[in-house]
Amino acid sequence: MSKVTVVGAGNVGATCANVLAHKDLVNEVVLLDIKGDMARGKALDSWQQAPIDYYSTRLIGTEDYAATADSDIVVITAGIPRKPGMSRDDLIATNAKIVNMVSSSIMEHSKNPIIIVVSNPLDVMTYAAYKASGLDASRVFGMAGILDTARYRAFLSTELNVSPKDIQAVLMGGHGDTMVPLPRYTTVAGIPVLELIDKDKLDAIVERTKVGGGELVKLMGTSAWYAPGAAAAQMVESIVRDEQRIFPCCVRLDGQYGINDMFLGAPVKLGKNGIEQIIELQLNEDEKALLTESAQHVRSVMEVFEKMDI
Repeated sequence: MSKVTVVGAGNVGATCANVLAHKDLVNEVVLLDIKGDMARGKALDSWQQAPIDYYSTRLIGTEDYAATADSDIVVITAGIPRKPGMSRDDLIATNAKIVNMVSSSIMEHSKNPIIIVVSNPLDVMTYAAYKASGLDASRVFGMAGILDTARYRAFLSTELNVSPKDIQAVLMGGHGDTMVPLPRYTTVAGIPVLELIDKDKLDAIVERTKVGGGELVKLMGTSAWYAPGAAAAQMVESIVRDEQRIFPCCVRLDGQYGINDMFLGAPVKLGKNGIEQIIELQLNEDEKALLTESAQHVRSVMEVFEKMDI
């Protein structure tokens, strides 16, 4: 694979493009934005970083979709960010139209790309991209779980005073306040986390993770970008290198976990063909109930989107 397009040259998109360049995975990264000069400026800035940080990936900024031709992977970050007091669901009207337009424009120039959606509300925007692109569901999925588990693992690392490198975790459900972190599947260097931390402290960390995005919006007045951009880049890396890594991603469930025709967070195997496998965990009754509740919330937002008839 030689070409990745990142749509949206805001904080998340520019960070994703910059992290990808540092990984030296592909020949070319195209950074596209309706503000063409901003995209050109950020791409040029990153390219001028290449002699310092030793990478060869070319970065190109543009507003012209023709420059995205024959992209292997497209990361969609375009859309308005959350403002203080705004929920992800509030974003749906504006961002659904943007994601729909972006997906259609990409497909005019690339035959069979893999599309990774980052725009919020994530689960429904992934569904929107899937519908607009006409691609197989294995090639359209969303970045959410990697970011959410990263926040969860970072909080645990701080509390336990251990390296975040040693913490593994699984998280399911919608991207937002109804996400479902799974402490039973959380380990530190293979040790079950509940052997290392009191349940009340772990519960507090789980709750903090659920509102992790909102915490950053309150602090900065806008959405996060370093971790989201890096998370999307990590997904691209697993695909380009065909690493078959297991990540929680927003994917189309069609019977798995008893859920049909819905994009929702679940663990998957990520390789050169996109979603190579959706992994079904043996959830207990409490975990199933939380996942059902999360799915019901996402379904309600999907219904809002469907009524918009975009």
